[in-house]
Amino acid sequence: MGVYAVTGTASGMGAATAARLAAAGHTVIGVDLKDAPIIADIGTAGGRAHAAREILAASGGALDGAAAIAGVGPSLKSSADLVSINYFGQVALLDALRPALAEGGAGRAVVIGSNSASTVPLVDTSLVDLCLAGDEAGARERADEGQAAMPPEILDYAPSIGAYASAKLALAHWARRTAVTPEWARQGVTLNVIAPGAVLTPLMTGSTGGAADQDPDEFPTPMPLGRFGQADDIAFWVEQFLKPEAGFATGAVLYVDGGTDAAMRPDAQPTAWVL
Repeated sequence: MGVYAVTGTASGMGAATAARLAAAGHTVIGVDLKDAPIIADIGTAGGRAHAAREILAASGGALDGAAAIAGVGPSLKSSADLVSINYFGQVALLDALRPALAEGGAGRAVVIGSNSASTVPLVDTSLVDLCLAGDEAGARERADEGQAAMPPEILDYAPSIGAYASAKLALAHWARRTAVTPEWARQGVTLNVIAPGAVLTPLMTGSTGGAADQDPDEFPTPMPLGRFGQADDIAFWVEQFLKPEAGFATGAVLYVDGGTDAAMRPDAQPTAWVL
């Protein structure tokens, strides 16, 4: 049996993932703001360092896998805080855990992205670039500027939606760039992204005014399967990427969104390599 670190275990996809791994007999080291073995705020440098120290201590410095699931939604009032949590918190924690994942030569890492990265037309490429450059102060400032420029009707509904989509796009790009570096790939550590769509978790219902009561066919984006996702729909794929048998998959972005991205951008993937 393996040892897995999972963030966001207090609810939603993190709780569902922890439950699946525990049911399979694995040891789960959970991290969240509350109701978890390790209490930490990955939106701050101190919280990230504390989480990493506690995970490494609990695991003895060797991990079979890590799932970075903790995050906040576009209803968060501070776009700057959202970027710190959803991008910098995820990246810093996975970077800190990489040596423990490499210890056994076959570590698995998964991070939760979002189909908002490709289906929300509010991505700020300058914010994406600041994230990828590791400039947290600059990214926070840019996120606040972008939020201030949003129309009032968007601010009332989802004040941080632009920063949310931008941070999730940056996270996907970071993972693809990072997964193929020698420090990860040649150490046997895989890194993949799952991009959920409309999944009924506290994060989503808090961001959409109670999506559980909505008709999927009246949702703002298409729902080809005619239903919203459940937390376990995502946890299933997190578990698959964490398995030892998943060793030849790295740098992938898997959409688990009921077909939303495919319906909106049917020809966007794959794209041809043009010389």
